[in-house]
Amino acid sequence: MKIGSPAVTFVYHLGVHCTDEGLLVRSLLQDGVALQDRKIIVPRPRTYRTMVREHMHRFKGDPMPDDAQEALFEEILKSYPAERVILSDDDYLTLPQGVFERGQLYSKAGFRSMWLRYLFPENPCEFFIAIRNPATYLPAALKLRNMPGYEDFVRGTDPREMRWSEVIERIQHNNPGCPITVWCNEDTPLIWPQLLREIADTEVDFDFKADHFLLRTIMRDEGFAKMEAYLESQPPMTEIQRRRVIAAFVDKFALEDELEEEIDLPGWTPALVDEVSSIYEDDVYIIERMAGVEFIAP
Repeated sequence: MKIGSPAVTFVYHLGVHCTDEGLLVRSLLQDGVALQDRKIIVPRPRTYRTMVREHMHRFKGDPMPDDAQEALFEEILKSYPAERVILSDDDYLTLPQGVFERGQLYSKAGFRSMWLRYLFPENPCEFFIAIRNPATYLPAALKLRNMPGYEDFVRGTDPREMRWSEVIERIQHNNPGCPITVWCNEDTPLIWPQLLREIADTEVDFDFKADHFLLRTIMRDEGFAKMEAYLESQPPMTEIQRRRVIAAFVDKFALEDELEEEIDLPGWTPALVDEVSSIYEDDVYIIERMAGVEFIAP
């Protein structure tokens, strides 16, 4: 059965770990009422995460019966009229400890994303996922709670073999026809306004309260104030112009400590960091050109 008329689109923000920390949902919720007026619903994660995981594991990709779909939908939406529902959980694809099961980066991404997709099998489904340079992702992931040591975490996986493009391919293979939007975590502050509009599917000129939220975290206060004043006095005509203005202010007023990340991993040399980073850049190039993928770049 299809849920809703018109059919509700279910949007799954897949994370991944160490790329969001709940910021996307918290930012959208600042405009929760205005979005709700547009039938774009952003439920608070505590109201659905446990239920969604339980249903994923119960049905494991088998289409849910109609009565189960209706019950889950009602629990999530609480009778709010909806045309688009945004659900987010860093653990959709795996718990952090299982990132390198089977010797691959997010090896479960294909079938676990399918488990999500078939909770509401006849409704439109979209996936959103950020990726991150393995050289900075690994040390960040190891700081999460209840994580093993480096060797037990990567399970012998060569960091030079970590490919996000393969993760995206697994999601695509298991979910044909479901659009996937991808971006680099490193670019998030610069593309944040577009990302909010893409995941919510609002009009371009929708005024999000959290448009510049992330920029504030990487810029000196005086620079951020000057940038906001400039954008208000001379509004950019296009998104490209806006990004150029922001990039210029970030370049001049960035907090260097926020842009630089120290990498301290067993056996990692500066040469290996450079090699892994270069491979990551090549991998991003591949993803940008994948059919069925929308890549958000600065």
